[in-house]
Amino acid sequence: MRVVYTDKAPAAIGPYSQAMITGGLLFTSGQIGIDPATGEVVEGGIEEQAEQVIKNLEAVLKEAGTDFTKVVKTTCFLQDMGDFAAFNAVYAKYFVNKPARSCVAVKTLPKNLLVEIEVIAEL
Repeated sequence: MRVVYTDKAPAAIGPYSQAMITGGLLFTSGQIGIDPATGEVVEGGIEEQAEQVIKNLEAVLKEAGTDFTKVVKTTCFLQDMGDFAAFNAVYAKYFVNKPARSCVAVKTLPKNLLVEIEVIAEL
């Protein structure tokens, strides 16, 4: 196994890695809407947070030597299913190959954010 780390995505805020590579696959930890340059939550609503989450995922994917076209599975966590349509509009711009996906509502997310996404991708 190999740990993946990039300073172009937020550092882990707990005892875990941004991602791990094993068996030709990349498994990311969930990314949230934190700007890695400032360490602060991005301002705005679900669209702005989703865009930042995806930028963070893109940085981790790039560091591992892969990209969105190789993503096979995503797990998405929303604080409010009322944001589902707006979230999907942002998501669809990046995950054009339509990987398998689970999307669930959760009571709370770290830093009380609105969205978190994790991915599994081929290398």
